[in-house]
Amino acid sequence: QVQLVESGGGLVQRGGSLSLSCAASGFEFEKYNMGWFRQAPGKDRYFVAAIPYSNGTPYYGSSVKGRFTISRDDAKNTVYLQMNGMTPEDTGVYYCAASFQHITNLTPIDYWGQGTQVTVTS
Repeated sequence: QVQLVESGGGLVQRGGSLSLSCAASGFEFEKYNMGWFRQAPGKDRYFVAAIPYSNGTPYYGSSVKGRFTISRDDAKNTVYLQMNGMTPEDTGVYYCAASFQHITNLTPIDYWGQGTQVTVTS
């Protein structure tokens, strides 16, 4: 059974930091591209960051570049998202995603996590 379980969400003030984790099981994690998406209330799910398999070069959505860092540990089947310098615009439900394809806003995603809420107050 495939599972992606996010953790680490919560409430943070403007300028603060949070670290998200996504623990994967039930598929060959090391062969998948992994990513994070964000969905704000009333809006579509939006690409945040991704890291290719074999620890390829990470890439980011324009709104988080320079503030967020994605990483993965294949030995632990886990992908992380370190979020610094947060703003209220970063508020939303953060979803972990796995895909055999290069991850963008348009990529068909093979597996989704259940999401974790992140709220940034001003």
